[in-house]
Amino acid sequence: QVQLVESGGGSVQAGGSLRLSCAASETTVTLNAMAWYRQAPGKRRELVATITSDGRTNVLPTVKDRFTISKHNARNTIYLQMNNLKPEDTAVYYCLAGQGFYTDYSPTEDYWGRGTQVTVSA
Repeated sequence: QVQLVESGGGSVQAGGSLRLSCAASETTVTLNAMAWYRQAPGKRRELVATITSDGRTNVLPTVKDRFTISKHNARNTIYLQMNNLKPEDTAVYYCLAGQGFYTDYSPTEDYWGRGTQVTVSA
């Protein structure tokens, strides 16, 4: 069973930066895509960014100029660099990993992390 552990969340002021990490516990399972989702209070969970094992990415257009997804294959870890954060970025950020992925590179919903809170104050 793969466990995903997110870290890097916290509270920042608008304009600040955070770097989220998601590490998968297993390296014997092939994870062909990993992604970040977020869910703000009272809103639906939305896909923020996704990356496949060979480096193809897809980023939510509304954050594309501020957020960057990257990976470290050997560590089975992905990162989300978030710059110029805005109050509307406040949400719980979840990591998802899948053994497959869809045409938009989002992973099949095989493994979810527990989430990390990001709070951006004005």
